[in-house]
Amino acid sequence: MAFIQTVSPDQASGDVRTMYERYQGTQGYVPNWAKIFSHRPAVMAGWGTLLASVRGNLDPRRYELITLAAARALRSSYCMLAHGAVLERDFYSADQLTAIARNLPTAELAPAEVAMMAFAEKVARDATAITEADVAALRAHGLTDAEIFDVAATAAARCFFSKLLDALGAEPDSVYERFPDDLKRELAPGRRISREAVEPLPAARPASSRG
Repeated sequence: MAFIQTVSPDQASGDVRTMYERYQGTQGYVPNWAKIFSHRPAVMAGWGTLLASVRGNLDPRRYELITLAAARALRSSYCMLAHGAVLERDFYSADQLTAIARNLPTAELAPAEVAMMAFAEKVARDATAITEADVAALRAHGLTDAEIFDVAATAAARCFFSKLLDALGAEPDSVYERFPDDLKRELAPGRRISREAVEPLPAARPASSRG
């Protein structure tokens, strides 16, 4: 579901189909967020380039934690669920991730990671509230200025993606219903999970033969 009309997988062609094929290849279906970009696949390509340039500078687990924190500040169910799924798959149990999503002090995180997540939330919530003391606090945890840039860039980038999806009514894919109820509540503070089945991309039609 979305507030705008999007190109359905069975009607996709050209650049839109190429984009859908890319994400079906990684997820097994065409995610609702990809459909939002069906009007402007070049913007999706640009976003992918930006994201890769930011993500490539960070440890994968820390990138996901920082993104989760920024999405939490934005109340982005879609991004919390998507990045929570990566954290659960690769790094944490469902119970551990529930504690992290709740922002509990008992969560199994290093002090530097707690500080990075708090900084990311503050960036996403109100970047004008960031002070030099906030940056100094990250330095005190051993982060270099380049690493502090990476945290800020990750949080700022999440604002673009999360806000765009929520502004246009994209609902998180129904596959996220698989989460345990406690974790699902923590990861979906905003828009509800879609009740519609995910849509796979139909096989490409063979080119017509020429006589």
